[in-house]
Amino acid sequence: MTERDIPDSWSSASGREPDQNTRLSRTEEFGETQPFGVPATGSTSKSVKRRKKNDTDRKASRREGLHINSDSEETAQLSRSSGKWPRWMKSWTLWLVLLMLIPGSVGVLAMAMLLKLPAAPNCPSIFWPLASASVRLHCAQLAASKETVNDLLQAIALVKQLPQNHPLHGEIDRFIEEWSRDILKLADQSFQTGNLDEAIATAEKIPQDVAAYKLVDEQIGKWQSIWSKAEATYNGAIAEVRERRWQSAFMLSAKMLRVDNQYWAGTKYDQLNRLIATAREDGDKLGKAENLASSKVVDNLLEAIKLAESIGQESYLYQKAQSAIPAFGRKMLELAEAKLDKRDADEALNIARQIPESAKIQAEIDDFIAIADAKRSAWIGNVSGLEAAIAQAQQIDPSRPVYNEAQQLIARWQVEIEDVANLEKARILASQGTVPNLTAAIAQVDLIPASNPRGTEARQESDRWRAQVETIEDQPYLDRADQIAVFEDINSLQAAIAQASEIRKGRALYPEARKKIRTWIGKIQRIQDQPYLDQAQELAQSGNLTAAIGVAQQIASSGRALSGEAQAAINDWEGQIRTTENWKKAQEVGAAGTPEALVEAIRLANRVSDSSILRMDANQAIDQWSQQLLEIARSQGQSDMARGIDIAKSIPRGSAAYSAAREQIKAWEEFLNPQPQPQLESPQLPPSTTINGQ
Repeated sequence: MTERDIPDSWSSASGREPDQNTRLSRTEEFGETQPFGVPATGSTSKSVKRRKKNDTDRKASRREGLHINSDSEETAQLSRSSGKWPRWMKSWTLWLVLLMLIPGSVGVLAMAMLLKLPAAPNCPSIFWPLASASVRLHCAQLAASKETVNDLLQAIALVKQLPQNHPLHGEIDRFIEEWSRDILKLADQSFQTGNLDEAIATAEKIPQDVAAYKLVDEQIGKWQSIWSKAEATYNGAIAEVRERRWQSAFMLSAKMLRVDNQYWAGTKYDQLNRLIATAREDGDKLGKAENLASSKVVDNLLEAIKLAESIGQESYLYQKAQSAIPAFGRKMLELAEAKLDKRDADEALNIARQIPESAKIQAEIDDFIAIADAKRSAWIGNVSGLEAAIAQAQQIDPSRPVYNEAQQLIARWQVEIEDVANLEKARILASQGTVPNLTAAIAQVDLIPASNPRGTEARQESDRWRAQVETIEDQPYLDRADQIAVFEDINSLQAAIAQASEIRKGRALYPEARKKIRTWIGKIQRIQDQPYLDQAQELAQSGNLTAAIGVAQQIASSGRALSGEAQAAINDWEGQIRTTENWKKAQEVGAAGTPEALVEAIRLANRVSDSSILRMDANQAIDQWSQQLLEIARSQGQSDMARGIDIAKSIPRGSAAYSAAREQIKAWEEFLNPQPQPQLESPQLPPSTTINGQ
């Protein structure tokens, strides 16, 4: 930086006192010869360069003048020291030359001094209270040319203090307006790069007492409005992301492209899109995890936890994923509890121990494992197992939520130890298998109250042993009954029934005894009723179906062993009677020979059962009657085709005349409804062609 350049910062109130040179009139020094006091040199960079050049010329002239003066003084001293003029000074030619050069040199020097421009002011060293308006404006322009906020503000400060009636006031106002707008542009650059507070702070540095300040509030309001709307759109998209509404989030993201701010429409838009895309991937992971967790399968729940764990902290779904992991862990714990409820302690413990630490329910898991371990020991079923269970439960700290449950189990197991001892003693007695030992075992378990933990088990054992006693006591009755019934006559069967009836209701063998008794009663009824059924069948074979039905009805209505068989025979015989009647009636109707009679005869003949011996006769008759119908139809069709078609349509499918009838119907219908024939165009004959020689 040269001495004429303005430094990065300088104060308008600083500057040294003017020296002997600067005490000259500012108008004379800076050439204020313009009508409104504007410096003749201007304030541009070109004028600054010219001033630098003039300074250089001025210094050179001064050095030249000093050199000339030095030579003259040296000559005078030589003359005084010698006391006489040198020879060359007595030459008239020399003086003639000097007389010609000196006036010209003086003229040239004067002209140079007149044409030399004044030097540019050294702004850092100016004492501003004495500075002229042109100097202030010049230095302000130099400061403003640096295009920084502080320099623009310093430029405004240099010139805004001039009075309203100053000749440069109009130009200064124009510059202040321009510089204020430049400051707003710099503030807007901060706004566009995302620094709203910096932009506002920069804009508010513009002095309030300048005319351009009215632009500040308007610009700040515009910035704040743009920023607020962009921020609301961004936050709205984030809210949609948190709810996993991806389409809505992308639509809101697209709105940011229309924001009049490079930071929001560029940087934040890209950031939001990356965020939505990442969150969408994480949302898919979380959705898959939730689907897996709903299956209530241990492996699926473990996979769900792994998926939720893979969602990073930077994701907006991180908190949801983290809150889902304990929920998945508790679902696994619920599966373990369900297994424990089914007394599958090993599987319950296996599931609980697989729950990862990330579920953050380790305390609940530890409590469950402590209870499950104790229950598994208790379910061994012996005294040592119960004692081990009590010892395990007693280790649970009173501060744990399961402490009360553990205390209840301890109290139960302590009572259960006595019950188990009674059960073990009773089982040893019952293992002998004799009635006295079984009776003693029953008495032993009856000491266990029903309300005790093993009360239900004691009742089950007691019932089982009591059934063994009853079986031992009642089995001889069934054995003797089986031996008596082996002859299968009425007297033997009745005796066997009497023997089995000794077994009372409620005894262990009573259901088996009743089953045998029902079998023997059925045999007795079959022996008694078989003659009646045989008689009915003989009557039917002889053709007297009505009499056969009458005999069989005596058995069918009694609800005895042969009732079902008798009823089946009655139904068959009644069917035969109906078949015979239908066949007979069909023959009678068909004899009339009219189309209507033949159709009715065919209908009645079709009622003949396929299992009846009359079915073949019926089929032959149907073929014959259908052939008669076809002949009648053809005869009628000669005079009345419509009537013939109606008769032919009554011929049943499957009869001998059915196919011929359909062919005949088709022919009649084509005749009655002929299809239009396509018309052929007459060939165009050439003009020279004649017909029939004409």
